Amino acid sequence: MMRSLYSGVAGLQNHQVRMDVLGNNIANVNTTGFKKGRANFQDLLYQQMSGAAKPTEEVGGINPKEIGLGMSIASIDTIHTQGSLQTTGVMTDLAIQGSGFFVLAKGDATLYTRAGAFGLDAEGRLVNPGNGLRVQGWNAEVINGVEVLNTSGALEDLVIPVGSKDPARATEQVFMACNLDKRIPEIPEGAAAETVRQGTWRVEEKIYDSFGTEHTLRVEFTRVAGQPNQWQATVSVDPEAAAATNAAVGLGPAAPEGNTFIVEFDNLGTLRRLTDGQGNPSGEEGLLSMNVAFDVADTTAGEGGEQVRQTFALNLGVAGSVRNTVTQFAEASSTKVFEQDGYGMGYLENFKIDQSGMITAVYSNGSTRTLGQVALATFTNPNGLEKSGETNFVASNNSGMANIGPSGIAGKGKLIAGALEMSNVDLAEQFTDMIVTQRGFQANSKTIQTSDQMLQELMTLKR
Repeated sequence: MMRSLYSGVAGLQNHQVRMDVLGNNIANVNTTGFKKGRANFQDLLYQQMSGAAKPTEEVGGINPKEIGLGMSIASIDTIHTQGSLQTTGVMTDLAIQGSGFFVLAKGDATLYTRAGAFGLDAEGRLVNPGNGLRVQGWNAEVINGVEVLNTSGALEDLVIPVGSKDPARATEQVFMACNLDKRIPEIPEGAAAETVRQGTWRVEEKIYDSFGTEHTLRVEFTRVAGQPNQWQATVSVDPEAAAATNAAVGLGPAAPEGNTFIVEFDNLGTLRRLTDGQGNPSGEEGLLSMNVAFDVADTTAGEGGEQVRQTFALNLGVAGSVRNTVTQFAEASSTKVFEQDGYGMGYLENFKIDQSGMITAVYSNGSTRTLGQVALATFTNPNGLEKSGETNFVASNNSGMANIGPSGIAGKGKLIAGALEMSNVDLAEQFTDMIVTQRGFQANSKTIQTSDQMLQELMTLKR
């Protein structure tokens, strides 16, 4: 009689635990990155009244007789299914689509979360503004002018230096891709200035010196008399300026001399070779370019200071190609410098985070820089993680070691910027489980009531 009482008590207690889990799920139905829990039951010990007997020659086997002693909680699982993504438009909000956790730091402690409602603190660190935990990843380093991002290195606080300066960069490469109209007539010697002007095609582009000062690069193309596939190019920098910049061009390691060179095409209208003013020819394969030098005033020496000589490569394209290359076809001449790599000083105005977690800064001068990359962690057994509150997890003995790396590698999901992952709690499922739990609780209470009535009848046998 007492066994049924205690079985009913165990049922009441454990259905209450299940109700606690359901209540916590429903309370967090709108919690960003929350993962619901699930209580699993199992039967408890059994009292064996008689054991099993094997068959004999005379009789068959006998099954054991066992009476159960109630039930218990088998496990309370964390269900790590994907939650719905909600677009927020906030550039620092991040959602993980797929497996993985954000890595957060609190002093020497490391925590993991799916809640990506991040922001910047006063020092530009990417943090969870609700608790100040710092988002971990890898910051890019500039080595010899090149941004290097080492994702195999130690994790560090991600820093976005809003308002920082991007130093000016001198132009080192200019790429041209114009077309020179083969129908333009040759200019005879002694022709009038107007005739020369009409037979010359001009290309202009802004370039920059090491101080970030703008200069105007001008390249004028004129047909070479008696050579239908040759054009003379004349290079000048700041041609309208009061102080001459003494632009010069040339091939090879020698200092450029003169400001003209010859561009030669083949009969197919594609680039063949270049020849500088000293008669040095280029090769007839690969990228063809001329070295250009010009004077820049050294303002650090004060007025009347020495001139600083600056050089850059004027690239006319790949020999034999028509893509992004100077050509000679019977079509209207076009002006196109499709790329130059110099710029003035700028300030960080904006930043973006792509699906790989790469953080790219956008500066006011139009340049972009890689600032860092957000790290993600995966676990062999994510159900083994321990919840530490504030939608965070910590590693446990049964979760396995954290496998930390960039998104999209080793099973890690991709990042969605400007969105948040919502709770994976399904209210319809929770309400249904709540009804089942309530009925189970009621049934166990009836077991206790009925057992009590049987005990009462036992007590009234003798009067």
